[in-house]
Amino acid sequence: MGSFGPRALRAAFVGTYPPRQCGIATFTSDLAEAVATPGPASDGRAIWARTGSARSAATVDIVAIDDEQRDFPAEVRLRLRADRPADYLGVADRLNRVSYDVVSVQHEFGIYGGPDGERVLDLLDELEIPVVTTLHTVLAHPSDHQRRIVREIGRSSSRVVVLSHAAANRLPSIYDVDPTTVRVIPHGVPDLPFVDPETIKPLVGLSGRPTVLSFGLLSPGKGYELAIRAMAAVVREVKNACYVILGATHPELRRREGEAYRESLQVLVAELGLGRHIRFVDAYVDMSTLGRWLRAADVFVTPYPGAEQVASGTLAYALGTGKALVSTPYAYAQELLADGRGRLVPFGDSVVMGREIARFLTDHRARDEARRLAYEHGRKMIWPVVGAAYRRLFVEVVAEAAAPPGGRPLTLRPLADARDREATSLG
Repeated sequence: MGSFGPRALRAAFVGTYPPRQCGIATFTSDLAEAVATPGPASDGRAIWARTGSARSAATVDIVAIDDEQRDFPAEVRLRLRADRPADYLGVADRLNRVSYDVVSVQHEFGIYGGPDGERVLDLLDELEIPVVTTLHTVLAHPSDHQRRIVREIGRSSSRVVVLSHAAANRLPSIYDVDPTTVRVIPHGVPDLPFVDPETIKPLVGLSGRPTVLSFGLLSPGKGYELAIRAMAAVVREVKNACYVILGATHPELRRREGEAYRESLQVLVAELGLGRHIRFVDAYVDMSTLGRWLRAADVFVTPYPGAEQVASGTLAYALGTGKALVSTPYAYAQELLADGRGRLVPFGDSVVMGREIARFLTDHRARDEARRLAYEHGRKMIWPVVGAAYRRLFVEVVAEAAAPPGGRPLTLRPLADARDREATSLG
């Protein structure tokens, strides 16, 4: 990483965090670990050095957004209760008084307090440290209030990171965010081996069965109904195909409605006579288990019904594992599945979706080519590369903040690995 002083970079990350079950929590944990870790250890396991040891690229601490009394791991130094206005000022004060070089803020409208999560602005207004904000949602059609919040986030942040070029293009035109502050760094993915799914299927009880997979927290709006209907067409051509829906019901949905949504999907499966072909795995799994399911799948599906979505951790993970991908054409899927890395199907068209899934399951040459292209692209997105890209960006904003008024910023050494530079690009 670049050099700006005698000690390791010290970064604070603000976001939801495990054991909370949500995509931002997983992202915050993975990103913090990737930033802190310069590379794999000799035995292939990542070393996360939180204390500035010789193997630590950065020292990281976590501010966990949490309205419950969860048992957090040791790296969580502060809690920010989303519904307590005083916490935002208190956390900012604590971060200002400790020798952090940069604060990485994960933004999603639903994780902060106030209408559309507007209290995040209270935190940003009080921070005196360079801030890099990662925007996980950039709507094409925001409300005026949402537009104002994102615009103010842009003005309060040294840099704004987005996960796709579609999101980067929206920020200047829709939100009036200075394009020179915008960076595209891809969603990180685990570095899993490229394997023949048949060698892994016995581990998940699917030996010899053509397997389709979707995973993520279960909730309406993800289009599972479309994929289930598509399987009716698939099984006419591939008699023993199985579609696995992996994931626990979203905690907020379960709190409000119990398992009503999962039960509605099970009713649909019964109505279509697909009981032998649809498997629900009701679990929030760890990375090891998720990796096993991903490697066992032949085809991965994201059937989202809306065009706006500019990021999908599930689609990114599947691409990084080298899956044959079928998706509706939301913004992120169009970008990630370009150049033959998958198949896009019209929104709401279960017949076409079923046809494309069946084609991958029966045409092994086409499937293997799509898998190869996906896996090769995914090497630019593995967490060590993404972590290095964030470190480079953090060093850039720290040097910029340290430069005397009107002076030249500190000279930085480039990252040693060319792949690290590939992960960062201007929006």
